[in-house]
Amino acid sequence: MSKLIAENRRARFDYFLEETFEAGLALTGTEVKSLRNGRANIAESYAAVEGQDLYLINADIPPYAQANRFNHEPRRHRKLLLHRKQLDRLIGAVQREGRTLIPTRLYWNDKGLAKLELALAKGKKLHDKRETSAERDWQRDKARLLRDKG
Repeated sequence: MSKLIAENRRARFDYFLEETFEAGLALTGTEVKSLRNGRANIAESYAAVEGQDLYLINADIPPYAQANRFNHEPRRHRKLLLHRKQLDRLIGAVQREGRTLIPTRLYWNDKGLAKLELALAKGKKLHDKRETSAERDWQRDKARLLRDKG
């Protein structure tokens, strides 16, 4: 059973999510303590290739209140920990196929380690977003009609 810290709810609206991967994060002590307080924001973050590694960029982990001068930079680049085969596959998909790596969930696993669920995604165009919205509205109306009749 995993405990959710942060979720990127806009990801499904803005992207076609194809495949998900679980990645570890290289964090400092104050970042872990701040996450234990349940404070993080991955809404506008993404993963990017730097050299032979993947880094989480623009994820906001606010400073830990009791850490004073030993605190971390809230939006620093954080290294993602994956197996080499997974890294090579994801780097290839990003560079050759033009895919984007979007974080969908940040959570604690069963061992108490912070994990990030990454999705290999393809960006949606405006008409795709409208289609998704219309489909969601129709499903809601359909459920309401069936519930009222039956």
